[in-house]
Amino acid sequence: MDNKQQNILIIGAGLCGALLALRLGQRGFNVAVYEKRPDLRTTKLSSGRSINLAFSDRGNKAMKLVGLEEKVKALCIPMHGRMIHDKNGDTLQSNYSGRKHEYINSVSRNDLNALLLDEAEKHENVNFYFDKTCQSVDLEKTTALFTDGKTQKDFIEDADVIIAADGAGSALRKSYFLDRHFLFSFSQDYLSYGYKELSILPNENGEYLAHKNALHIWPRQSFMLIALPNLDGSFTVTLFLSYTEGTFNFNNLDTEQKVLEFFKEEFPDALLIMPNLATEFFKNPTSPLGTIKCSPWHYKGNTLLMGDAAHAIVPFYGQGMNAAFEDVVVLDSVLNLNLENWEATFKTFEKHRKKDTDAIADLAIDNFHEMKEHVADPIFQEKRKLEMLLEKKFPLQYNSKYAMVTFNENIGYQVAMLRGRAQDRAILNLLVRGEISINPKATKDELQAILEKINHETNKILEDHRNADLRY
Repeated sequence: MDNKQQNILIIGAGLCGALLALRLGQRGFNVAVYEKRPDLRTTKLSSGRSINLAFSDRGNKAMKLVGLEEKVKALCIPMHGRMIHDKNGDTLQSNYSGRKHEYINSVSRNDLNALLLDEAEKHENVNFYFDKTCQSVDLEKTTALFTDGKTQKDFIEDADVIIAADGAGSALRKSYFLDRHFLFSFSQDYLSYGYKELSILPNENGEYLAHKNALHIWPRQSFMLIALPNLDGSFTVTLFLSYTEGTFNFNNLDTEQKVLEFFKEEFPDALLIMPNLATEFFKNPTSPLGTIKCSPWHYKGNTLLMGDAAHAIVPFYGQGMNAAFEDVVVLDSVLNLNLENWEATFKTFEKHRKKDTDAIADLAIDNFHEMKEHVADPIFQEKRKLEMLLEKKFPLQYNSKYAMVTFNENIGYQVAMLRGRAQDRAILNLLVRGEISINPKATKDELQAILEKINHETNKILEDHRNADLRY
């Protein structure tokens, strides 16, 4: 495939679309990107989407690929662990890793998106068109129908290839679904929970009112509050709550008095630093939480789904953006194979990638339960302390499930899920049976013996799973 002769149309100029445009532009393709929203660099957008996101190693691998690692680092606030708040306002910090260099970052969605747009536009062969809504895609002709937001007129664009990075509500995926010429599998599963964005503002001197370098979490069994820091001294706060169940839910929190009563009872220390709570609660939308899985992602060599358009996940592993960025890295590695045509390229990409995106979707649901319930559980806290100790003493030999997913960008999500789940079960089984225990003063030999027991139990669980999974 001669890059210079290839015209690629990308639907969506969000994080995935902008990064994809930049990378394909660097490779010499002619790229046209159509985005339904106005240009976020010139217009203040209020979309109800997360204002800041967790950026970690898989995302950074993509930034290295396009040469933006240092520029993105300047937008990041390191978060070394979870700061867990109980109902009395007491806190406990649970680090993400026993290795000091491993942490996640809070990054502004808009700032990162704007940087990617700016960098992509530096390439003469990359062009962005805003306020252009995709209505449908003709899969056979490789054309897309758009409506211009300013004139309300429809127009058609054609290309050699159309790639959709247009999110969970993807127009291309809808065209796949409505087209009856090929078998398309699609599932969309919603949690019975929604989320609402709120905020903690800085004090009058612009200083943070809570510990800056942590992801704050108020776990309450069936719901939770989290907060991530912003560069301006504020925190973006997100409430995850059932729509209908429990004493307090989104459907019955219908007056300011009820909202304040709810926070006073469940999150008293947060309420003290959230004077705008009542106003924000009714001004900001409540958004749903869902998982989308589908296949195939491609149609012949004409079209391809990427990012949330192919595999939207719930946000509880902080991997949605990182997984979309990793899509670009994987596609780039497949392009390096220089296969004979786009169809072979897209087939190979999906074969390599889908098992991992299915895995991170399942892991994100796991982490939802971990964050709202288990982080406050004494046996879980014991497990985490032991894992920190093992990572500190055996940095090359031990990785927790969280570390495999978040800090080991060369381990696929599926491998991380299978090994991580087995390892979690192994440690909890050994702790409950009293076969291992935590002693911060344990010698290296004693810890080595614990690690060997964990590995033995983990391998036994993995073997049982393999035997149970035999297909007859």
